[in-house]
Amino acid sequence: MPIAEDPEPRPAEQPDPFKDLVLDEEFIQGATVKEQSGRARMLAAKWKRQPPEPEAAWRPPTEIRRRWYQRKARRVDPWGNPVKRRRGQGTVRTVAFVLLTVLVVAAALNVNGLHDWYESHYGSDGSPAAQAAPASPRPVVTQAPESAKPTAAPSTEAPQTPTAARPWAGSPADTWPTGADAIVLPDAKATGVFGKDQVAKQLQQAKDFLVAANLDPATLAGGTPQQALDLLERQSRSDVQNELAHPSREHNPDGLFSRFNPRTAVPAVTDVKLQGELTFEGDGKNGVLIHADYTFVYAVVPGPDQYRPSPSGAPGAQSVALLGLDPNAVVTREIVRRQVDFRFYDPAHYDVQRGKLALQSWKVDKGNNYCGADDGWLEPYFATTSAPGTETPDPSHTVDPYDRSKDLPDDGKCGTVSRT
Repeated sequence: MPIAEDPEPRPAEQPDPFKDLVLDEEFIQGATVKEQSGRARMLAAKWKRQPPEPEAAWRPPTEIRRRWYQRKARRVDPWGNPVKRRRGQGTVRTVAFVLLTVLVVAAALNVNGLHDWYESHYGSDGSPAAQAAPASPRPVVTQAPESAKPTAAPSTEAPQTPTAARPWAGSPADTWPTGADAIVLPDAKATGVFGKDQVAKQLQQAKDFLVAANLDPATLAGGTPQQALDLLERQSRSDVQNELAHPSREHNPDGLFSRFNPRTAVPAVTDVKLQGELTFEGDGKNGVLIHADYTFVYAVVPGPDQYRPSPSGAPGAQSVALLGLDPNAVVTREIVRRQVDFRFYDPAHYDVQRGKLALQSWKVDKGNNYCGADDGWLEPYFATTSAPGTETPDPSHTVDPYDRSKDLPDDGKCGTVSRT
């Protein structure tokens, strides 16, 4: 039977070196070995797999640096400050820069002069034809249409001879507006039994009549003003058609229409200058009354003895063509002032044609027109011609055809115009 051996005696117990150790703040701060932070351990692992790239070489502060606006390099001192140049460097560049600045400023202050110089030396496209072409005159500033009746006549211009190239020279009409755009409609508003939209339509119809009767090239060339007739109600249209068919001194259609006899006068240009005003007012049960007061200025030359009509050969088919017209050909001007009243009756009290114009009354003053001409045409006065059956103007009765500050007279006198 085995006998268990006695265990070896326990070795003598050693003292515990950490028995009296206290892990306080003082112990921690005094430790000589510290644990690495998490970021340090992460970077160490990363650099072990992928070593970092070496840093760029250091550049001394005295190296040459270039600036975008300098051709040559510029040196700096160790502190980065620019090194001063020796006297005399950069003088040529500075002078050239100052001169260039002065030239640019001078050109900006005189753009028109620079443009005229270039046109006179090289023309618009540099070709010999462009160099030989004369410079076109500067445009004339156009006046705005009237917003109220003027208080005085236009100022007197220096006398000039109108030509086909400059038909309005020396005339107040030179600055007047041209064509239908010069007839500006007033702001419409409800008047009497008519609403705002109805009044606006009535004003537009009155303008359409003035354009068709005084600006339409076919009418000016002697044609029948059919567009204007179509705007009139039955009775007014019938009265005007009778005047057109049988003109006389008492019933002359030139009181409403600007028509030149193609045998005696031809429009020199298609433009017509005009100035005036369109107004309206209520008239009780009679409806709306529209007043038109406009002065039309026409430039004309003598008729077919010198110029041929349009290719169609039918007067009034279109504006008369001036073939081979000399730009220096002398023209004359006829100044026609018209005052026309249109009425729109209340359909509840009158038997009317809705949407049609009714002529209430009209007056006309024809400046530079033969006195007593009753053939239904405008017969402008040409100094080198005469018209049979006409009267001589009264030299004691002088009128200014451009003066719109006065009402048209009803005395029937044929006076002498002070200017055209």
